[in-house]
Amino acid sequence: MQAIDELINNFKQQRPIRGGSLIMSIYGDAIEPRGGVVWLGSLINLLEPLGLNQRLVRTSIFRLAKDGWLEADQHGRRSYYKISTAGLRRFQVAFNRVYGELHPPWQGQWDILMTAALDQDSRAVLKKELSWQGFASVSSGVLAHPNCDELELHNTLKELQVLDRVIHMKSQLQGDTAADTLQSLVARWWGLAELSEKYQAFNHLFEPILQQLNTSAEPDPQACFLLRTLMIHQYRRILLKDPHLPQQLLPSDWVGGAARELCQVIYARVYQPAEQYLSETLVTVEGELPAANQQFYQRFGGI
Repeated sequence: MQAIDELINNFKQQRPIRGGSLIMSIYGDAIEPRGGVVWLGSLINLLEPLGLNQRLVRTSIFRLAKDGWLEADQHGRRSYYKISTAGLRRFQVAFNRVYGELHPPWQGQWDILMTAALDQDSRAVLKKELSWQGFASVSSGVLAHPNCDELELHNTLKELQVLDRVIHMKSQLQGDTAADTLQSLVARWWGLAELSEKYQAFNHLFEPILQQLNTSAEPDPQACFLLRTLMIHQYRRILLKDPHLPQQLLPSDWVGGAARELCQVIYARVYQPAEQYLSETLVTVEGELPAANQQFYQRFGGI
C-alpha cells in the first residue's frame, strides 16, 4: 500500500533515527504482552525493515540497559533482553495512557503540590518526573493536576525521597463563574495549542492510511506490524506531552479525541496480522513467543 510505504520511507529518512525510543515503543506495544523477553538477534531482524541496522540496534540496546530500562539475560552465546523491574512502573504508566480511558471522570477536584521546602535541584527533578504524570507548574513552587493518580504520585515522591518535604493538598472547584478564565489558564499551563498541532499532524499522517485500508486489500503481516509500530510510536510520543485532562477543561473542539479514535480503528484493523508477523520473527529462550496476555485484548476498551 502506497500510504504505508510512504510512512515507512519517511521514518527511515529521519536523521537521527532515535533507535532507543522506537525500541521501547516496540517493547511496550508488542513484546511485553507476549512474555516480555526476546533474543537480541531476532529483535535486530524485526527492526531491519525500519532502517535500523545491527550496529544501531546493539548500541541502542546497550544504552537502554546502561540507563536501567532493560535487563540482559545470557544463555550461551545469545543475549535476551526484557524491561527492567525499575523501568517497568514508569513504562506501564505511559502505556496505560496509550490504551486506557481517554478522559477520566472528574468531580472538580485538583491536586496541589507545594514544593517550596525543596532545594532548587530537587525541585527541578521532581518537576520533570511529575510532568510525565501530567502535572503543570502553575506558580513558583506550586504544581497542579486535576484528579491525578495518587498512588503513582506517592510512589514517585517516595522514590525521590521527598515525601516528607512536599505538601499535597486537595482543592475543590467552586461554581463555574470563572470557567472561561480557568480554561484559558489550563491552555497556557499545559501548552494545549502546541499539543493540538501535534494531534492534527498525527491525523493528517494516518487518515490517508485508514482510507487505503478501507478501499484496498489487506496489507501483508509485515506491513501491518510496521504500520502498527510506527503509529503507536508516534501516538505515544504525543501522549507523553498530554496531561490527560478531564474533558471539562478542554476546548469543545479538542482534536485529541479524533486522534484517539483514528488510532483505535487502525489498530483494530491490523493487530492480528501484526501478531502473526511477531510470532514468525521474534525468538525467546524457549523458542516461539507465548500468546499475548488477556490485558492485550483489553486495549482501547477491547479489540
